Amino acid sequence: MRRLLCLMLFVLALPATAAGLLDSRPSSTLGSINNSADFLPVREAFQLSLLQSTPQSIKLRFVATEGYYLYRHRFQFRAEPAEIALGAAQLPKGEQKHDEFFGDVEVYHGIVDVELPRSATDQRAFTLAVTYQGCADKGLCYPPETERLQIDGAVSSANASSAGNPATDNGKTGWSWRELALFFLAGIGLTFTPCVLPMLPILSGVVLKGQVGGWRGFNLSLAYVLPMAACFALLGALMGLFGAQLNLQARLQSAWVLVPFALFFAVFALAMFDVFELKLPRFISQRLERIAGRTEGGSLWGAAVLGVVSSLLVSPCVSAPLAGALLYISASGDALGGALKLFALGLGMGAPLLLVTTGGAAWLPKSGPWLVYVKNAIGVLLLGLAIGLLSRVLPGQVSLLLIGALAAGVGLFLGALEFVYKAPRARLAQLCGLFLLVYALACWYGAFSGQTDPFSPLARPPVATTSNSPEKASAGQWQTVTTPGELDQALADARNAGAPLLLDWYADWCISCKVIEREVLNDSQVVERLRGYRLVRFDITASNREQRTLLDRYQLFGPPALMFFGKDGVERADVRVVGEISAADFAERITAANDRI
Repeated sequence: MRRLLCLMLFVLALPATAAGLLDSRPSSTLGSINNSADFLPVREAFQLSLLQSTPQSIKLRFVATEGYYLYRHRFQFRAEPAEIALGAAQLPKGEQKHDEFFGDVEVYHGIVDVELPRSATDQRAFTLAVTYQGCADKGLCYPPETERLQIDGAVSSANASSAGNPATDNGKTGWSWRELALFFLAGIGLTFTPCVLPMLPILSGVVLKGQVGGWRGFNLSLAYVLPMAACFALLGALMGLFGAQLNLQARLQSAWVLVPFALFFAVFALAMFDVFELKLPRFISQRLERIAGRTEGGSLWGAAVLGVVSSLLVSPCVSAPLAGALLYISASGDALGGALKLFALGLGMGAPLLLVTTGGAAWLPKSGPWLVYVKNAIGVLLLGLAIGLLSRVLPGQVSLLLIGALAAGVGLFLGALEFVYKAPRARLAQLCGLFLLVYALACWYGAFSGQTDPFSPLARPPVATTSNSPEKASAGQWQTVTTPGELDQALADARNAGAPLLLDWYADWCISCKVIEREVLNDSQVVERLRGYRLVRFDITASNREQRTLLDRYQLFGPPALMFFGKDGVERADVRVVGEISAADFAERITAANDRI
């Protein structure tokens, strides 16, 4: 049972490890049917706010939602009227991103603060036009977007923050009920750790002093849980408030930060494997224990004091998951949201205690060896997290080697090479261990062969096409249009000819469009299945008003997108593709479309 549990947690950790956690490279195998709902509107994906306007400078903040990033070189700032002078924008260093089509670029995840110097002698009110462009990790590129902020020389920082903040105007908050529910469930999960779960019967005895069950027991336990959760909430508020100013998410792009953080999680993993015991320094823990010992149980005030003290005592036991939660909160820049999320975490940790003190102890699992297995599984997850962080600064082949090493370690732990008689359940675990060991060997072979993708460690490099190949010949069959009128005419021509039509939304600044053009639309299987189709490519590189209006007509946020139109000229929306997709998946999509044209 313990080995199956470790395997399950490893499988859950593998996608995060393989993706590099913060990696912005789109998946080459992503593909969903009409998945427009998977992407946010541009002003929800990238939120712009005016932090401060002084006679010397203007401070702006961009917040890229998780899963989205902004291009550094696409920022533009101009004043309207143009005679108002603005200095060069002061942008922080971004994350280095190498693209095979565009070369080396810098991108931003999370929070980006920008300062614009202004002339102290010209304090006229003006409109600041801010242009930016970003993409989604899933493979969607947004056209350049321009927002306008009203700037007044007399605006204070407090007024500017509210007056020029589009995120505040549209009522969007920094938290959601779904996030709170997830943090609450995470708190419940943290209760089932070796140093927290055994405390429940002890705490129930100290807090209640024999007053078990009923409303009295519930009130006393609630008086203990709420202050404990409030301490976590205070920590979350501080991280949301000051963590944003420190811009930890952006700072986590440097090797000088990523490597220590990876070592930090590796050390916590060793603690989970009982290499050493992780706890507060003795001089601190002794003082806290004396305070707890002098506190009178059985009273609301005593229970509240115990709740505050225990939140400090239990922190080392859950410090690794707590550190990840604090890092997540720091990227939001929202003190209220951070407080609510960690308050929900604390309530989740206290929920089992409420259950115990009101007479539901029989429903909880008993302490036992299984807690050690859970701890070992958490150690595996922490090692996966460390590899994910290191993958940001290590070559892809080295990251693949580390992923293989982690898989091999888990496989050996599951008994892959233990050739002795085992019970049926243990044999199943051993079989899973053998699978992981084979996967590890594939990762190592792929790494030494130049591969970097942990989902396809043995993938072969694409075969170059010759000028006489059908793939190369198909490139000339595409008709490129740039205006709505030209597109309408192409659709009408296809309808009059009774031919189906494939519409490809493309832009020169769209990395994923280049991937689809080279790896998908030139695939021999795709080319064969598209015989008989009119192939039309709408080039939205200019991103002018007409083209953006056409995006709204088809309910798209940006390229890439692939749309199928039947012989009657009507789109088959159920097979629409938004974002990247693999050649094999797109070939299946064409087959599905052929059944509907």
